[in-house]
Amino acid sequence: MTSVDTPAPATRGDRSPVKGWLAVLAVTLGIFSLMTSELLPVGLLTPVGTALDVSEGTAGLMVTVPGIVAAISAPLVTVATGRVDRRLVLAVLIGLVGAANLASAFADTFAVVLVARFLVGISVGGFWSIAGGIALRLVPEKHVPRATAVIFGGVETASVLGVPTGTFIGDLSSWRTAFAVVGILGLVSLAAMVILMPKVPAERTITFADLPKVFKGNAGVRIGIAMTFLVITGHFLAYTFVRPILQDDGIDDNMVGVLLLTFGIAGICGNFIAGALIAKRLRQTVMGISVVLTVAMAVLALADTTVLTAGAILVLWGLGYGAVPVTFQTWILDAAPDATEAASSLYVSTFNLSIALGALFGGLAVDGISTTSVLWIGAALAVLTLFVVGGSRRQATVAE
Repeated sequence: MTSVDTPAPATRGDRSPVKGWLAVLAVTLGIFSLMTSELLPVGLLTPVGTALDVSEGTAGLMVTVPGIVAAISAPLVTVATGRVDRRLVLAVLIGLVGAANLASAFADTFAVVLVARFLVGISVGGFWSIAGGIALRLVPEKHVPRATAVIFGGVETASVLGVPTGTFIGDLSSWRTAFAVVGILGLVSLAAMVILMPKVPAERTITFADLPKVFKGNAGVRIGIAMTFLVITGHFLAYTFVRPILQDDGIDDNMVGVLLLTFGIAGICGNFIAGALIAKRLRQTVMGISVVLTVAMAVLALADTTVLTAGAILVLWGLGYGAVPVTFQTWILDAAPDATEAASSLYVSTFNLSIALGALFGGLAVDGISTTSVLWIGAALAVLTLFVVGGSRRQATVAE
């Protein structure tokens, strides 16, 4: 397969490690801000819905809209800005998300919030796709793996800490304050990017033709996309509505933020555990994630929940989900080492589309069936990953 995204190596050795790492940290702060912004409504559905007079299922559109838009914008922005300085593109996108969150903080109707969430989706899809390979352009070659891990650590940290922190701020003050804080964080990220990042002139980039090519021609990428769709859709189908689930079980509203923070801390631990396992046991780690998420959602649906038992279940759930981003991103990069930008674009699209679909179908299930139903549907999707990954191993054995 012909590489479509490998930068010229001649200048890598000339880069200053210190300046490069400062730029990496600026990008990491940006991607943390973006992903926190995308997932922030998960912990704020009830107060936003109450304040703006919409149901919890309708409020779930705050997650669905940016997810769908990000899925579309990931390849579109990457291709459309192929000749533009990458620092400029990233700065514009992070500035847009900062402004959008501030607009949400002052919105007086749900329609205004949805417009702002649309803009967040554009930023998330484009920023994540470009940032995924930016370490190659910022640090000396020997530092690229670690720098890439740090950047994607921004995704993971936002996924497991952004929601509980936003919920905690919302509980202490109001949901408007939570959106305003994330908006300010986006503007701080913009300043850090402008100050700390060097110019990153456009080099070779992908075309729309590269996307179906890497998907059709690479079985590993297809398996990675399938398992991403199943796990992320299943997770967000249930997790988007974890606040009303816990409240229905009698958990005091003030304790929800604490429980979600517990989930986040467990997620960070899951990230480090997965990081230690995936180098030699990537497939087994994926299957372990599927089992852990399935068990956690099923037990939460069945258990007579108290604060203590809910905390234990969310620790298990957090361990499983915290391992997802680093594990699945590694699967995609290992499957397509010569087409990382094209494969990453597909991965980012699938990840965000799955967030959107999970929130959308979860909202329909909550409004049409019951709140607990999302846990069973999410568990069913997670367990299907075992068959997808197991089937791919059998196919590989036959092929050999």
